[in-house]
Amino acid sequence: MTALRFVLFRVLGAVVVLLVVAAITYALFMLLPTNPARAICDKPCTPDRLAQVQAFLGTDKPWILQFTAYLGGIFTGRSFGSGVSAVQCAAPCFGYSFQLHESVTTLIVDRLPVTASIAIGAALLWLVAGVLGGTASALRPGSALDRTVMTVAVAGVSSPAYLIGLLSILLFGFVLGILPTSGYVPLTEDPVGWLTHLVLPWCVLAFISAAIYARLTRGEMLEAMGQDFVRTARAKGLRERQVVVRHGLRTAILPVVTLFGLDLGTLLGGAVITEKVFSMQGLGALLIDAVHTLDLQVVVGFTVFSAFLVVTANVVVDLVYAVVDPRVRRRA
Repeated sequence: MTALRFVLFRVLGAVVVLLVVAAITYALFMLLPTNPARAICDKPCTPDRLAQVQAFLGTDKPWILQFTAYLGGIFTGRSFGSGVSAVQCAAPCFGYSFQLHESVTTLIVDRLPVTASIAIGAALLWLVAGVLGGTASALRPGSALDRTVMTVAVAGVSSPAYLIGLLSILLFGFVLGILPTSGYVPLTEDPVGWLTHLVLPWCVLAFISAAIYARLTRGEMLEAMGQDFVRTARAKGLRERQVVVRHGLRTAILPVVTLFGLDLGTLLGGAVITEKVFSMQGLGALLIDAVHTLDLQVVVGFTVFSAFLVVTANVVVDLVYAVVDPRVRRRA
């Protein structure tokens, strides 16, 4: 029952957070800055025409009814307008882009494979490289390996993504000519092309993020390896590898897991700079285009969807935390 209560508590908390984020997002973009109806009203936008568009969108109703209709659309779908001119948006409906004549959910689903390919591959690469580098550095503090890893980590933390991306394009794309520099190839069409087009984005993101993970892992490992339970494990005659993995790394990995879950959730919501540098039409490019064209339906839907990914990642991290460290469940 303790584990079930822990899961239910975390899921309930996630639902509350999502509702708050959705309410704030909807208020900021749909109620306060501008009139969404005016953005899609044909020119000349007469007062009568504007009123018709507002009635079509439902923005002529009180804000609480507008927000309730938006939330209802996510779970049951919704329609805009009535009669033969009505526009249907099937569940889960995060909004409808009247500029692109497509539901926001469909736009997100179409772009998600690109962003997911970038995010998951890069995340796995930076996690492995960061944890291994930080662990090796912590086991030999002050050595040449330690100084090298930390120097590379400082360079990675200090480097902006667009600069590393442009330099990698220049070196591997134009000077050496061994890797493509832009575009995306679906995995189902050409697995080799999919891989070669993603190598540079993966490496750029991994170089920047692995530096953070290496520094974090090193600090946590140095602290863990100095604890009494590690000295006790060595006194019992355990091999050094067992001491490092079972006792040192298992303790040090907890904050790394937290950071990894949040970073992956955020990146799945759109690797904006990386997609722009490598000309990939993922979720980040979708958001940029929506901002440029003032497509508020897409902006709101994208923001709520991204919040869902981050909150979901946070819940998964809490559950993993409870598996790695049972004390978390007992405190819940």
